[in-house]
Amino acid sequence: MRAEDLRVREELLRNGELGQGYAPRMEAVHRQNAARLRQIIAENGWPDRELVGEDGTLAAWFIVQHAIGEPDFQRQALQLIRQKVAQGKVPAAQEAYLLYRTAMHEGRPQRYVTQSLPCPDGQYRRWTTEDPEHLNERRAAAGLPAVEDDPCETQPTAQTLAEYQEWLRDFEDWLRKAGWR
Repeated sequence: MRAEDLRVREELLRNGELGQGYAPRMEAVHRQNAARLRQIIAENGWPDRELVGEDGTLAAWFIVQHAIGEPDFQRQALQLIRQKVAQGKVPAAQEAYLLYRTAMHEGRPQRYVTQSLPCPDGQYRRWTTEDPEHLNERRAAAGLPAVEDDPCETQPTAQTLAEYQEWLRDFEDWLRKAGWR
């Protein structure tokens, strides 16, 4: 499932079909993978190291991380991952990345900078960060490398402010339609 996601993503990138909203073919792969992962979870619980090994748990996390059109599924998976992290059965980074993916979609700031959004100038800017002045201190304490002082998404660096505002409106519309807000 992970390999298919990456294959389709690469194909869409080559064809110039990514970056202009949620590509329908990519969304279809994400939904199909999420449906299969839900079945696996229902039968076996969250795929942890003991059940599927390191690669398997990484693949499961990857699939849920990409299920952006399914807020309830991501929230449910986050709870399952939290339990497995507490038991030492999946890497803690999986919880952090999914936590801040959901926070970004819900409009809440992130703490360690795991999420970025594309801007119309083609660059990615980090999502709003809680207490940005102490970000690298928090990252160091968590064993994460420092990040550069790039502007966050609330400080547009797009070619024009109008383009950025249009992109942001489209993104907000999608968030509401998907059920995040």
